[in-house]
Amino acid sequence: MFLRIDKLQYDLPEAKEQDPNAAAAIQELMGGRFGEMSTLMNYMTQSFNFRGKKELRPYYDLISNIAAEELGHIELVSAAINSLLAGPDTKAKEKPVDPSTSPLSGFLGAQNLQHFIAGGPGTLIQDSRGMPWTGDNVFSSGNLVLDLLHNYFLESGARNNKLRVYEMVKDPVGKALTGYLLVRGGVHQVAYAKALELVTGVEMTKMMPVPHIDTSKIPESKKLMDQNIHLKLYRMSPSDYNDMGEIWKGPHPDDGQEVYVTDELPNGGETKDSGHSSATFAPEYDMDELKEMAAHLMKKGGIKPE
Repeated sequence: MFLRIDKLQYDLPEAKEQDPNAAAAIQELMGGRFGEMSTLMNYMTQSFNFRGKKELRPYYDLISNIAAEELGHIELVSAAINSLLAGPDTKAKEKPVDPSTSPLSGFLGAQNLQHFIAGGPGTLIQDSRGMPWTGDNVFSSGNLVLDLLHNYFLESGARNNKLRVYEMVKDPVGKALTGYLLVRGGVHQVAYAKALELVTGVEMTKMMPVPHIDTSKIPESKKLMDQNIHLKLYRMSPSDYNDMGEIWKGPHPDDGQEVYVTDELPNGGETKDSGHSSATFAPEYDMDELKEMAAHLMKKGGIKPE
């Protein structure tokens, strides 16, 4: 089962400007072959299908726990996409508009028109081409070495794409997102390398980092590495997954510091609200009517508004 906390895993800044094309690029980190939906569903499915949960407990714990962290990553990617689609001035979009004046025509040059036609505007479970994410991206063979090797490859491909998206986006929210994911994805990449080393004896960490770019050269990542975020494997449970420390131990291949499992959760940040958008009637065309109904329901339920 899962416990959900109404916070983002990382405190993202607000977007400085509305940038639908940057949002379209970041969609690759959501629904691309190497995006967060793929890492989430690969590890989740492997945890469901894991054979030998008792005998191979540290490996089961590692895959299951990383899957839980990935749930927070898709939420974080979505928050960045929505922030870029909404822009900083969300209040201006609340004013009623006349649909006959083509209020959305200014977005005809956007890379992904579905953000505005189907999304409201909002995140879609698609890649940067607008192609829907598919379960064909999930690999779960039942063979421990093969699954771990795939996961190492998956995290390496994800790191490659995060670096490229980082080089594309200019807004602070996109930079902060990719900087954070490079650090946390790096933890998962190293974790699977260490797991493969234990089970096969092959020194996988000697290949790292893949791609061979020092993460500390990314300013948004270095800030987190200075806080030792790259050394921590968060236990995403109040009492379970206690054996993954048998794998997540020893030196980090980047700087030689000792890695460790922690029961603390990420500091996180507030969830984002893109605000009411009259032009896309989201959440409804007349926001005042919705507010009136909500106030009536709260009064009836004896709830005092905040």
